[in-house]
Amino acid sequence: MVGAALALALAPSGVKLRLLERLPGSLHQRLTALDSQPPAEFDTRVSALSCASQTLLEHLGAWSGVEARRLAPYRGMQVWDGMGQGEVSFSADALHESCLGYIVENRVILAALLERLLAFENVRFEPGAELQGISAPETGSSRRVLTLKDGRQLTSPLTLIAEGGDSPSRQLAGFATTQWDYGHHALVTTVETEKSHAWQCWQRFTETGPLAFLPLAETAGHTASIVWSTSPAHAQELMALETAEFNQALTRAFDGRLGQVSCVAPRQTLALRQRHAQHYILPGLALLGDAAHTIHPLAGQGVNLGFLDVAALAEILIQAHQRGEVLGSTRVLRRYERQRRSDNLTMSASMEAFRRLFVPLPAPLGLLRSAGMNCFNRLPALKNHLVLRAMGLSGDLPSLARRPLVRD
Repeated sequence: MVGAALALALAPSGVKLRLLERLPGSLHQRLTALDSQPPAEFDTRVSALSCASQTLLEHLGAWSGVEARRLAPYRGMQVWDGMGQGEVSFSADALHESCLGYIVENRVILAALLERLLAFENVRFEPGAELQGISAPETGSSRRVLTLKDGRQLTSPLTLIAEGGDSPSRQLAGFATTQWDYGHHALVTTVETEKSHAWQCWQRFTETGPLAFLPLAETAGHTASIVWSTSPAHAQELMALETAEFNQALTRAFDGRLGQVSCVAPRQTLALRQRHAQHYILPGLALLGDAAHTIHPLAGQGVNLGFLDVAALAEILIQAHQRGEVLGSTRVLRRYERQRRSDNLTMSASMEAFRRLFVPLPAPLGLLRSAGMNCFNRLPALKNHLVLRAMGLSGDLPSLARRPLVRD
């Protein structure tokens, strides 16, 4: 999603772009495959898009493609401490907004981006392109030779790497990372709930990790995507349960807030790791999205950070192109690193602190945590400030992600 968004953001500038994709199939074939899923089936992988991400996709002309497929706006959030009595709620009404964000299947986002890319002749789609080697930069230049697994070689003045957290290209290029295992696996699947989710996101902090219910685009309001972050051993136990047993365990773990819960799709687990590149750039190379940083999914900020990387990097590269600068030079790329790395580190540290706050605690500290949550819930000004920041409606944002001002 992040790589396609960056290609789409750069395409109108007229620069020549190659979009390297490891999977086979032309752009039309990929788009057809993404759109071929039966309407009754939902993608297991979903993203909580912030208003800033929506604004970016609108600027790229891709948001209409998302709307034409399906999305679920969520108008509130309910968060509670399953180990105590603390509870916090957030509401779009309190901010005079129509919603706090959107839950969208990843395949829908990608399809909307690829569909829009079809309009640009300066974007060359290269399927089945798997990198096997990245050369050192040429003397006095940022140009590098990319060697593909099929033996082809491409000379590139600038290579932008956005291929996920386990990025092999990041490793080939020699980018060092700081990382550790969260000790969590995320179990994801689609469920039906007895009670309506009321177009809200729900999250309970359990003894083993957070359990989130995210509304999906279904008119009756009873379909949700779940992300259950728990210990690897517990995740393995949950995967081994029969469907009826899993439904019971899930309903209990969620305090029955939405009544009986029924799993309606295969379950998958994903290992969770914190990872941050020590540098985002090298001559002729730049990392963005999960290739540069991964965080815990408890606040749903991962892809939003990636889309902010896109907005910042595209703006910097387009301005440099207009001024006739060398796009792959460290002088140009360092502007992107300065703008995004500190913000991403701040978000990463915040999520890590939040995650550690909700580990099992002795009774007195648990009571203090609950009291703190309830006190925070009674401070609307502070709550609204934090929510606006998470939504991408405040702070220093790149122009592509900044909502236009509406004048009376």
